[in-house]
Amino acid sequence: MTTTRLVIIGNGMAGLRTLEELLPLRPPGLSVTVFGAEDRPAYNRIQLSPVLAGEMDLDEVALRPASWYAEQGVTLHLDQTVVEVDRQHREVRCASGLRAGYDRLVLATGSLPFMPPLPGRELAGVMAYRDVADTQAMIAAAQAYRQAVVIGGGLLGLEAACGLARRGMAVTVVHLAPWLMERQLDRPAGALLAAALGRRGLHFALGAPTEALLGDAAGRVRAVRLKDGRELPASLVVVAAGIRPRTELAQAMGLQCDHGGRGGVRVTDTLQSVTDPRVYAVGECASHRGTAYGLVAPAYEQARVCANHLAGLGVARYPGSQTSTQLKVSGIALFSAGDFMGGEGCEEIVLDDPAAGVYRKLVLREGRLVGACLYGDTQDGPDLLRLIRAGTPVTTGRDALMFDPAGVLAAGTEASGAPPPTRPARLAAGTALDAHQALPA
Repeated sequence: MTTTRLVIIGNGMAGLRTLEELLPLRPPGLSVTVFGAEDRPAYNRIQLSPVLAGEMDLDEVALRPASWYAEQGVTLHLDQTVVEVDRQHREVRCASGLRAGYDRLVLATGSLPFMPPLPGRELAGVMAYRDVADTQAMIAAAQAYRQAVVIGGGLLGLEAACGLARRGMAVTVVHLAPWLMERQLDRPAGALLAAALGRRGLHFALGAPTEALLGDAAGRVRAVRLKDGRELPASLVVVAAGIRPRTELAQAMGLQCDHGGRGGVRVTDTLQSVTDPRVYAVGECASHRGTAYGLVAPAYEQARVCANHLAGLGVARYPGSQTSTQLKVSGIALFSAGDFMGGEGCEEIVLDDPAAGVYRKLVLREGRLVGACLYGDTQDGPDLLRLIRAGTPVTTGRDALMFDPAGVLAAGTEASGAPPPTRPARLAAGTALDAHQALPA
C-alpha cells in the first residue's frame, strides 16, 4: 500500500479542527504528523479570558490530551518549532534538528500580536495577550501589583481588562478610537458598553493615542504617557492592538503572501496555496480572497473544506465567511454581524432604551438584512445571522423583524421551498457562541 505523508504545522484550534475533520474521512495509507510549538496539546484559546478572570482553570480549556493523538494513530511533536520547509525535497525541519518528510503540508501557524513601535515597549511588565504563558504572567502580575493599563479597547483588550479587574487590579483602558469596540459596535452600543464596564470599576481614556511607556530605575514600566501629556500609572501594561498572520515560515518557503505577509498566505477556495498545491493553509495565517480572518468560525469552516481535499474527495469549496462577534464577559451581552454601520443606500431599524440597557439596530439594503448590532438582549443574534447569511428578502416581514427574526426566516424559507431551519436553543444574556469568538491576539 502506498503511504501518503501529511504534516500539519500548528496544533492550535485551526490545526486540531482540520485533523478532527480529516480523521473520519481518512483514506488508507495516510500517515499524519503534527508539530506544535507550545509544550502542551491544543487548547481553547478563546477561553483564556475566563481563566484570567478566575472563572475557569487551565485544565478546563484543554481540547485533546496527548493520548488522543496516539489513539488516532497520529504522531504528535510538542515544543517543536518548525523553522524551515524544503519544498523541493518536501521536508520540514525543526529548530531542535527534528525532521519529517511530507507529501501534503498544512500550515496552521496562527497569528502573532501586533506590538506598536512605542518607546519603552521593551520594559519589564509590558506584554501582549496571546497564549497560556501570557495568561499565567498576567495572573502573577495581578498578585504582585495593583495598577494596570490595557492599550486597546477591542474585544480582547476588554476581556483582558475585565479579567485583571476581577483579580483586584485598578485598570484603565486606553483606546485610540472615540468609542469601545468600534469594529464590532456602533457609537450608541459602545457607549452602553463603556457605562456598564465603568460600573464594574474600569476606567477609560478614549480617543487617546499612546505616546510612550515610561520605566523606573529597575527597568520596569511605571506609567503610560498619552499624546495629550497625561501619564497613567501602571506596573503592568497589556497591549491588545490587533494581530498579524504568522507567515514568516511561509515567506521563507517562497509562498505568495498578501501585503508582504501581513495579510496571510494566499489560498484558493480549496485552501491550497496559490504557489504550491501541495501546501494548504487554514485559520489566521490564511488569506482567502484578500481576507485573513481572526475568528474561530472561519477557521473551522476552512478546516472542513481542507480536510475534504486532504482525504481525496475534492468536492468542497470555501466561499468565505459571514462572521459575528460576542464579548466573553459575564453579565455583558452584545452581538454584531455583517454591515451593522449602514450608510448610503441602507435603511436602519433601531430600538434604543438606555434606561433598560437595551439597544438593537438592524440594517437593510435592497429589502434584505445585511447587518445587526445588539446590546443587552442578544437572544435573537443567531437567527439574525442566519438571515444575513441567507440573504432572505424581508419586505413582507418587516414588522416582525425586530422581535421575531426566526419567524421571518421561516417565512422566507417556506416561500423558497427549502426545508425549514433548525432553531437552536435560545441564548441566555452574556452567553458566548464559541464558534464566533475572536481569537486572542
